[in-house]
Amino acid sequence: MESFIKVCGITQLADLQALVQYGVDYAGFIFYEKSPRFVTGKLDAAAAKEITGIKKVGVFVDADLQVVKDAIHNYGLSLVQLHGNETPAYCAAIREVAPVIKAFRIGAQVNWQQLEPWIPVTDYFLFDTAAGKAYGGTGQQFNWDLLGSYPFAHPFFLSGGIGPEHAASLQQLQLPALVAVDVNSCFETAPGIKDMQQVQAFVQQLRSQTK
Repeated sequence: MESFIKVCGITQLADLQALVQYGVDYAGFIFYEKSPRFVTGKLDAAAAKEITGIKKVGVFVDADLQVVKDAIHNYGLSLVQLHGNETPAYCAAIREVAPVIKAFRIGAQVNWQQLEPWIPVTDYFLFDTAAGKAYGGTGQQFNWDLLGSYPFAHPFFLSGGIGPEHAASLQQLQLPALVAVDVNSCFETAPGIKDMQQVQAFVQQLRSQTK
C-alpha cells in the first residue's frame, strides 16, 4: 500500500523547496501561536504561496474563522487541518473554502463512534497521540493496533511520533483507510528546523517499499 507523505511544522522556505524536490505530497504550516513551530513571522507568506508542486496544509487550533480564511489566501493553502475542539458546524464552515482534515488525539483506547458526526463535514481525519494539553509535535506514538478496529471508510492521516526508523513498519500496516503518513518533530534538529537528509532518506525508503 502506498501512502502519501506529509511533513509538518515547516518554518523555512528552503525546507519547503526541498520537500518539493523530494516529492513529498503535503507540507504543514502551523498557525497556533503557542507552538514552537508557529509559522507566522518565520516563513514569508508571499514566498510560500508561490511554491508549487506540493499541497500546503494550514494547521489551526480553535482559531477564528476569519484568521483561517486569511491564511488560506495569504499562504495559498490547499487544505486546512483542525487540531483543536472544532465542532462539526465549524468544520462545515471551513470546508466551504478549503478541504478539511480533522485531527483527533488517540489515548489508551478509542470510541470510534464519537467521530461519526465529523465524517460528512471533513475530507480526512488525522490521528495523533494524546499528550496532555499539547497539540501535536510531541514525538510520542500511540498504539497503532487500535487502528485495526477503525470502522469507517473515511480516509485518514497517521501522525504521532513517527520517525526515520518506522518506514518498514508503516508499510506493514493493513489499514485500507490510511492514505497519508504525517511526520514532524522526529525529523528536526530544533523545533521547526528539519533535518532534510533524514526526510529525504525516509521518503526514499517508504517509497521504495511500495514498488
